[in-house]
Amino acid sequence: MDALAEPLLSGNRTALARAITLVESTRPDHQARARSLLTDIMDRTGGAWRIGLTGVPGVGKSTLIEALGTRLTAQGRKVAVLAVDPSSSRTGGSILGDKTRMGALAVDPAAFIRPSPSAGTLGGVTRKTRETMLLCEAAGYDVVIVETVGVGQSETLVADMVDVFVALMLPGAGDELQGIKKGLLELAEILFVNKADGDNATRARRAARDLEAALHLLAPASPHWSPVVLTGSAQTGDGVDKLWDAVTAHRKALDAAGALAQRRADQQVRWLWSMVEARVLDAFRADPSVKSAAGELERAVASGRLPASEAAERLLKVGAIKL
Repeated sequence: MDALAEPLLSGNRTALARAITLVESTRPDHQARARSLLTDIMDRTGGAWRIGLTGVPGVGKSTLIEALGTRLTAQGRKVAVLAVDPSSSRTGGSILGDKTRMGALAVDPAAFIRPSPSAGTLGGVTRKTRETMLLCEAAGYDVVIVETVGVGQSETLVADMVDVFVALMLPGAGDELQGIKKGLLELAEILFVNKADGDNATRARRAARDLEAALHLLAPASPHWSPVVLTGSAQTGDGVDKLWDAVTAHRKALDAAGALAQRRADQQVRWLWSMVEARVLDAFRADPSVKSAAGELERAVASGRLPASEAAERLLKVGAIKL
């Protein structure tokens, strides 16, 4: 058994942080050890409530997570928050400032917050979010919340790795139509119109009605659950308890139909193939023949001398991948 496994399974926070760093590493020896560690702890995973939460920047994701997390820890639960920060496309760096926005939860002994860089991964999560969730479950956290980057129109990948997908909306921001256009409403199972306080209260109720009307135009993500629209304020705490009630009702509905276990099984299989695709792409890029040919082909494409489709075909032939 890997040396990290025993302290991790006993709930040691330092061991959990080190294990996450290990699985996020790109070094081949670290990756091999990470796979061994995950194999060792697999029988202690799967017991957590997995919640995905997305929303545009400024909608209040971190504030809502802190309000919900502190309520859950007060009830005796252990909460892990995996917060994904956008990485710069120029420098590759990330600020990783989510802990500063969840000050109370960050010092809660029953909570664990891990900011991670997206590192260019689309969909609002990282390439290692699934593995990190398993490590948190093995360490004894019974609620795992994944907070997505929250930028762009592809913040839906998280729906394929959690039990319930929650989307935060801003009142009066035109999210009703945008949600349909980008497919968010097709996947969201709970919609929470945040900042429904003060002058925003009326706009929030109107936005909730519009969202409910929009949902009638779409088929629900699961035949066992009809999406619900809630209003509330993460700042004041209003509506946060109702949000958890909705998460609980969703879990009960899927459990009763046997759909939760099937959802997780399907997610695991899709995860398998996504890992295969990632490894094949990494191996292709690392191939010496590809590296040798890539520079000239990139320059030819950049200068307009060669279409990208032809350059891709030549690279695939160099890398001996037949399509």
